[in-house]
Amino acid sequence: MIAIPSGFSPEEYLSIEHENTIRHEYRRGLVYAMAGGSDDHSRIAINFLTAINFHLRDGDCQFFSGDVKVNYAGEFFYYPDAFVTCDPRDRCDRYVKRYPKLIAEVLSPSTKKFDRTDKFEDYQQLESLEEYVLIAQDEMRVECRRRVKDGSGERWETVVYGAGDLVMLQSIELEVAIAELYRGVSFER
Repeated sequence: MIAIPSGFSPEEYLSIEHENTIRHEYRRGLVYAMAGGSDDHSRIAINFLTAINFHLRDGDCQFFSGDVKVNYAGEFFYYPDAFVTCDPRDRCDRYVKRYPKLIAEVLSPSTKKFDRTDKFEDYQQLESLEEYVLIAQDEMRVECRRRVKDGSGERWETVVYGAGDLVMLQSIELEVAIAELYRGVSFER
């Protein structure tokens, strides 16, 4: 990820982003142009969103693709590949959501390190977030990081799913075969 040189305020970023045809993410004053994705990236995201669509239908929760931003205070504005919010406060702004309970990123070679580390650290600031899902493109591998609150405080647990597994998205009570998430994807190219 390469930052556009400058120190932008969140308000300046939103003004620029609203008028721009190219999407950018914002992190602590720096603005990053979003890279294009591969056909497998797109296919996995569509399969993931399709499973969520069939599961949630007409309930109180909404799900979004990479066209709507997730924000925390003045810290960041990201475009996750998929996310779910069930908080009525997120119905007030059509472009920015602040209370997601599930966020998913399809890992790309150029962003997977950032998605696994800094972006995950940023997302942990969202008190509403219960589950962070990382979906590999080059192998059948889904990593679900879940917020666990117990008597000793709060921590994140990770469950990794592979070929033949059923992926459990606890935050929205959805179980889906990993093969469905990878339908139409070829690892042999």
